[in-house]
Amino acid sequence: MPLIVVMEDDAGTRMLVASVLKKDGYDVLTAENGALGLQLVQEHRPDLIISDVQMPELNGFQMLAAVRQNAALAATPVILLTSLQERAHMRIGMTTGADDYITKPFRPGELREAAAAQLNKRVMQATLQTMAVGAAVQAALEDQKHNLAKLYEQRLAKELSERWPAGDGSAGDERFEHATVLFVDIPNYATVAEKLSSVELTELVKKFYGSAGDTVHLFGARHMQFIGEGLLAIFVDSTDTKSVNHGLRAVRAGLGLVESAHAIRQYLHAQYPGRELPRFEVNVALHSGPVTLTVLQDPLHGTAAQTLPVGDAVSATMLLQKQAHELGWAITASVTTLRSITGAVRIDRRALVELPGRSVPMDAAEVVGLAL
Repeated sequence: MPLIVVMEDDAGTRMLVASVLKKDGYDVLTAENGALGLQLVQEHRPDLIISDVQMPELNGFQMLAAVRQNAALAATPVILLTSLQERAHMRIGMTTGADDYITKPFRPGELREAAAAQLNKRVMQATLQTMAVGAAVQAALEDQKHNLAKLYEQRLAKELSERWPAGDGSAGDERFEHATVLFVDIPNYATVAEKLSSVELTELVKKFYGSAGDTVHLFGARHMQFIGEGLLAIFVDSTDTKSVNHGLRAVRAGLGLVESAHAIRQYLHAQYPGRELPRFEVNVALHSGPVTLTVLQDPLHGTAAQTLPVGDAVSATMLLQKQAHELGWAITASVTTLRSITGAVRIDRRALVELPGRSVPMDAAEVVGLAL
């Protein structure tokens, strides 16, 4: 079984962490300060280190620096424990080499998720290296760089009608305990629209959202719909994606959307030189949780049934997307999503993001690419 070294000067917290991890079948060694903990790490070379930040003799940052400077231990994942009052430590920890952090007080389930994510990192990296996205996906993404609208009109419309639900209401609601929600929006759409004619704006919308719809479809979205100037997509586990994690497929779709926005910027620059158009960009948000695809019917007026994604994960993702724009992050993912794909993606900045109307901030990070 994996070996975990826990460093915590508070006896109660140390006992709680050890108890939770032992119940999950892990072997656990504990230390009451960083110096003793580092000695255990050097002697036993554990699979994971969980350490408090504020400890006597050797604090968490000093212990982390010593681990990263030791070639034999440098790759060992480290999770830091810190309190909400010590938010500055979160940023310091991530920039000095920590793999994750947990704020105290924490739920046992959060500790389990964080530990499992780090211990599964090597498995995820191996999966990422061997997974087959498919030659058709790669070819389609390459084609969309050159002719997004044509690809969408000739290929996507037919595939969508054949693959996605017809919306006649006969299938009933679909409930998914684990799903990843993606929401993308154009933050300066109104400013762009003001400077283009209706014909020019229509062409722009076709180009970008044609590409966006194609991208989320090719990466196996179970459902998508347009909301205002935004696009909402739901990714779930399915049998036709070669067992690739739905969170990872959603991240890949998000990276594709950012690439599509870059192509649109080049198109606008070439098509309308001298117009001084605002920079065309998108913000993508990702969050995971339970989602229900509920069927709405209107028998009184005889209109076709519509499928509506419902769940806290949906509303939280849309709120997160708005805050992503304020942070200046192209792709923002909740730590809930990232822990399911640890080792498969690269992240940069991390923050506790305040969401309007919610009492608890969301722990999120900026996604900058895949691990390969």
